[in-house]
Amino acid sequence: MEQGNEKTQEATPHRRQQAREQGQVARSQDLGSSLLLLGALLTLYWLSGSFIGFFGNLGTEQWGGQAWLSADSQFVTSEFLRLLSLLAAVGLPLLGVILLVAVMSNVLQVGLLFLPEKIAPDISRIDPLQGFQRLFSMAGAVRLVLGFFKIGVVAAVCFWSLKDDRDTILGLVNLSLVQIGSYLLEIIFWTVLKVAIALLLLAILDYGFQWWKQEQDLRMSTQELRDEMKNLQGDPQVISRRKAVQRQLTLHRLSKTVPQADVVVTNPTELAVALHYEPEKMAAPVVVAKGAGLLAQRIRRLALEHGIPIVEKKPLAQALYKDVDVNRPIPGPLYAAVAEVLAYVYQLNGNKKSPRDVRR
Repeated sequence: MEQGNEKTQEATPHRRQQAREQGQVARSQDLGSSLLLLGALLTLYWLSGSFIGFFGNLGTEQWGGQAWLSADSQFVTSEFLRLLSLLAAVGLPLLGVILLVAVMSNVLQVGLLFLPEKIAPDISRIDPLQGFQRLFSMAGAVRLVLGFFKIGVVAAVCFWSLKDDRDTILGLVNLSLVQIGSYLLEIIFWTVLKVAIALLLLAILDYGFQWWKQEQDLRMSTQELRDEMKNLQGDPQVISRRKAVQRQLTLHRLSKTVPQADVVVTNPTELAVALHYEPEKMAAPVVVAKGAGLLAQRIRRLALEHGIPIVEKKPLAQALYKDVDVNRPIPGPLYAAVAEVLAYVYQLNGNKKSPRDVRR
């Protein structure tokens, strides 16, 4: 038997929206970090020619170029601004890609989410006692174990990447400085790329775990589900009583208005519309009552009890029920159809036939 406090129900959309507004979303910090590392690494590889050219020209200019004959403040400022502009031209694309990857990695995980209260000052965040509690909690222990595991994965990837090149690395002393630099840059790039891919795979697994944990945390007990329904819709018992009162009022109103009708148009049992017409006082017939389902059955029953003709006109009943409100006259496009029904009713009354359920 299910206990009231067991979280066995899936989270409702309202519960999910509340959690999202409070910042409780499935998010992996490792996924953002690994994507950032991979994006920066690939961008560096793509812009490597520009960086090498920039720093090569800078070294040649500073170490072997023309000597500075003056070093006043104006010259130093202009030289600094010149170097800064050259560095910006080379480095801004890299910084732009890093910023774009950082933003997109978060948007892909949680979507567009703005929580200004999260950046507001919070004294509890710098409370040493709470900091120690978080550090030595079960969650902290799990993060520590996962951190050692990631270090082991990184070490294993580096070892696997470099083990076949150990003889070449040991023989670097026989190569020129340019060859050593070129080889080291190449082997470092491919090793870091493999590490970034391994970390990305681990981060994807971590995101899957965070998503599963978020779903488990959002699950609701039966009592929580009932409380939410009460808060959003009101007490079900109150709603039931309110509907019962409304139904009684509607039936009471029908018992007064249907006996005033001259004819009831039906469809044949799903819809019922009661019409009343006084040529001396009204410009057009008026709908005095209408209903569907149980209300339609009630209108038919009252019509039979009070000797009011019932005419089955499916298209007309549908049009009257859809387009004409209670106590409103019928619109012009329905005049001809309603006039035909009333003429038939008047013919019945003129022939002094007993009122009955008439089907045409």
